[in-house]
Amino acid sequence: MPAGTPIKQHKKKKSVLKNIRQTERRTEVNRANRSTVRTAVKKLQSLIAAGKLEEARQQLPKTYTALDRAIQQRVLHENTANRYKSRLTLALNAARAAASAQKST
Repeated sequence: MPAGTPIKQHKKKKSVLKNIRQTERRTEVNRANRSTVRTAVKKLQSLIAAGKLEEARQQLPKTYTALDRAIQQRVLHENTANRYKSRLTLALNAARAAASAQKST
């Protein structure tokens, strides 16, 4: 097209406008759910890093619940959530092992 030629705009149908509204709503909900999961994971990671293992042990089921809820709401894929759970559990167990080894010496 030559420069300056007006581009024809199509009128948006009702279904397209409704789909846009639905997408915006779903995006907000998904963002909130993803934020909840990330907050729970970060909180648990910070407790493990700080060496507060008893608090971390109590936080672990809450984090699992947040991850499971994210799976149900299709915010996270099941394998992704299971990978997070596995890594968090491994980190907690490693920190416990290091703490018990340190106590015994």
